[in-house]
Amino acid sequence: MENIEVELRTFISAEKRKEILEIFSKREKTLEKQITTYYNCPQDFRLMETSKYCKLWLKEGKMHEEARREYEVIIDKKYQEALISMIKALGYEEQIKWYRNRITLWVDNIKVTIDETIGYGEIIEGEIIVNNKEEIERGKEEIRKLFSELKIENLSSKEEFNQKYEDYKKNWKIYTKEIGEEFLSENN
Repeated sequence: MENIEVELRTFISAEKRKEILEIFSKREKTLEKQITTYYNCPQDFRLMETSKYCKLWLKEGKMHEEARREYEVIIDKKYQEALISMIKALGYEEQIKWYRNRITLWVDNIKVTIDETIGYGEIIEGEIIVNNKEEIERGKEEIRKLFSELKIENLSSKEEFNQKYEDYKKNWKIYTKEIGEEFLSENN
């Protein structure tokens, strides 16, 4: 089994976010604050911290691709300091940090996340895990169908995401200068 993450995402307006949340108002969902650090290494290597756990993960392939192999490890929060020390001891330096409010819910086998990332924007993402490359197109089609039901017709292009990412990468310290590690404990 390959465990390939198929994901489609798009930037949305605050009004569209509100509309989508209204549509999903009766669904069970989780809300969590996240701080995600990307590290300077050849792969897409990240550490996500929440108030309850940490997640270490690696994605193969290029940023903003629609399908990539993904490896995730959920780690108890009590190991956070040791984990960060290990990452630094391996020589990985912090490249970028994201401060995000994320709502997660499931629609059948589609994981839907609705993000409000400080200094970056609001995004909806649909994600399906498939077992092999032959299932990728089917996964994309399922997500497109859901987005169509939500009246999301035009997805933001890879180029738009890449431009926003490069801008954020250069300016994230300015965009988030008022935010600190206490972000996780605010209203959690």
